Amino acid sequence: MDSTDDRFDIAIVMPVLNEEKHVGGTLDQIYMQDYPMDRVEVVVVDGGSSDRTREIVGAFKDRFGSLKLLDNPPRLPSSGRNIGVNNSSAPYIMVLDGHTFLPSKTLLRDMLEIFETTSADCLCRPQPLTPPDISEFEKSVAFCRASILGHKPGSEIYSEVEAEVDPTSSGAMYRRSVFDKVGFFDETFDACEDVDFNYRVHQHGLKACISPKLTVCYYPRSSLSSLWRQMVRYGKGRFRLAAKHKLFQPVQWLAAAAVAGLGLLLLLSLVSSSAASLLRTVLGLYLLLVVFFSGYLAQRHSHIGCLLHGPLIFPTIHFGLGFGFLYDLVARVLEKPRS
Repeated sequence: MDSTDDRFDIAIVMPVLNEEKHVGGTLDQIYMQDYPMDRVEVVVVDGGSSDRTREIVGAFKDRFGSLKLLDNPPRLPSSGRNIGVNNSSAPYIMVLDGHTFLPSKTLLRDMLEIFETTSADCLCRPQPLTPPDISEFEKSVAFCRASILGHKPGSEIYSEVEAEVDPTSSGAMYRRSVFDKVGFFDETFDACEDVDFNYRVHQHGLKACISPKLTVCYYPRSSLSSLWRQMVRYGKGRFRLAAKHKLFQPVQWLAAAAVAGLGLLLLLSLVSSSAASLLRTVLGLYLLLVVFFSGYLAQRHSHIGCLLHGPLIFPTIHFGLGFGFLYDLVARVLEKPRS
């Protein structure tokens, strides 16, 4: 990797694809940081946007010490991250998506201070889905995703502590030397490339710390169809992570088994009344669970949208993840050469 450039303190690597709705706001929030912009380089890597993303990014050309807008022919987040890292030169690298909201104006300053005071190699950040001015449905998605029924146990993305942690779920800021030790993002991943990279950071024994000062808010999906596509991608990414590192992830396997089991029951119910009865019972119990939990979230957050939308959001999360995981599992089995 190229040596660092003394002109810059921080490189912000931003892979994007059709982000016209949010990318301007994200770049503007970087520009409004309490930090000298001539010390910041921004590398936006575009996967072939068909909207106004490139035009909006170009309007920020003169606001930073350096802004590069590069092409990402493979169109993957993993390849976009690698292109950005390799075309930056600052000693510290922050990976930031184009659909984020920065609630703190001292994020960049706090990032450098925490690197210095902790001697960490990697910094992790809470990533709640709570930017301002989102719709009632999006708030419901945020509350459901943040609940125990809506995200992977052990994840640090909703953490509010300041501590040394396993970076697997939430690492996003790195010393440049980390890439010399760990390598780059795996471009066979279309999702969870960050989880795979951070898992390798942890396996190498590199120090990682998290702080609420580093919080970055992500925008939740605005429709069930877009949430479904996101969850399917995550499910596929989780299978590839498990297969690559030979990990057993009970939650992911349970979701895949549920999809497979319900699909089998549905087929059997066409010829068996017992199977049909069992299918109704299982679906009824599941529906009771999600309705009860949706009501609990509505009461806890004083948001009636959780009760209205939760019974649809939770199945979209669970079955999307399970379907994606199962899809790549079956694809992997079918790819194996027959003896």
